[in-house]
Amino acid sequence: MPSATQPFDPDQDLKDAPRTGGRMRPRDAATLILTRGSGDRLEVLMGRRAAGHVFMAGKWVFPGGRVDRSDGRAASATDPVGETRARLEAEIGPYRARALMLAAVRETFEETGLRLARAAHLQSVAGPWREFRAGGALPDLAAMTYVARAITPPGRSRRFDARFFRADASALMGDDPRPMADELEDVAWLRADDALTRDLAAITRFVLNAALEDRSDGLPFIRQVHGRHRIERL
Repeated sequence: MPSATQPFDPDQDLKDAPRTGGRMRPRDAATLILTRGSGDRLEVLMGRRAAGHVFMAGKWVFPGGRVDRSDGRAASATDPVGETRARLEAEIGPYRARALMLAAVRETFEETGLRLARAAHLQSVAGPWREFRAGGALPDLAAMTYVARAITPPGRSRRFDARFFRADASALMGDDPRPMADELEDVAWLRADDALTRDLAAITRFVLNAALEDRSDGLPFIRQVHGRHRIERL
C-alpha cells in the first residue's frame, strides 16, 4: 500500500514540466482514478503517455483531460451524491461540478475504452458523447468520490485547474482497458505498490497517495502561491 504521508516534491514537479515563461490561465480539467481489489491486492488503472508529447511525455498517468463545452449538458444515469456533491457545489456550483465529473468519465472512455456507467437504451447524440452513448450507457456519477484538487503552476506549457476523482471498478461496464487515443501508448491495471515504482510525475505520485488515504482532515489542494508550492486542505 502506498504511504499516505509521502510529501509533494516541488523540485521534481519542476523537472516534470519546466517553465516556459508564457502566460496562460488554467483550464478546468478532471481525472478519474479507477481502483479494484483491496489491501495488498489493490490495483489502480494507469496509462503511459507517448514519448513525443509536450506535457508529461513518457509519464504514467491517470486518464483525464479538459472539460468540453458539451460535458455540462450531457445526460447521466445518476447525480453526484453525499460529501462529493456538497464539496464540489460549495466550490464551483452544481453545473460546473457536474461538467467536471462528466469530463472525467468521458476522457476515461476516450483514452481507455472503459465506461463508468449504467446500462441504458441506445441513443444517438452529436458531439464527443456519441460513441459513449452508442454503447448503451449513461455515466454513473454517484460512483465517484472527490479526492484532490491541483492547479498547474504559472509558466508551464499547459495549465489546468484539475479535480481528481476516485471510483471502484465494480461500477464499470467491463474492466478490460486498451489504449484508445494517441495520448497513451499503454494502459494497465497496476498493483498500487508497483505503480509507485513507475515513472510518475510528482503530482501523480502525491494524488495517488491522497486517493488512498484517510481524508478526515480534508482533501488536498495543491497550488503555487508567490512562487512556492502550497498544500491546503479543502
